[in-house]
Amino acid sequence: MDIKTASALRRLRLVSAPEAISFLLLLVCSVLKRTTDFNAVPVMGMIHGVLFILYVLFWADAWNRTKWSPKTAALYFILSVLPAGGFVAERKLKREAENAVIASRARQEGIVNA
Repeated sequence: MDIKTASALRRLRLVSAPEAISFLLLLVCSVLKRTTDFNAVPVMGMIHGVLFILYVLFWADAWNRTKWSPKTAALYFILSVLPAGGFVAERKLKREAENAVIASRARQEGIVNA
């Protein structure tokens, strides 16, 4: 895995958890708006919107660089629209990056011819 691909996965991974947190907070703010006088939906909506747009941009970049199958790319996109899906995406991306590093080191040491 080259440095640009690793960077694309890292960017996607780093934005996935904050995007999930902002989504959950937006849901809480929506409930509070309906049940109390507290209305933070416009602020949380904007924060979540920016993080979601970043997620989609980083997802498209990672898909382009890693050459994921359409099924894998769809999985990461679907995880972005689920309330806690960003946490799952972050864990899967971390595992994928760790496996890529292990494979790269094995190739450098001549253990594998992949």
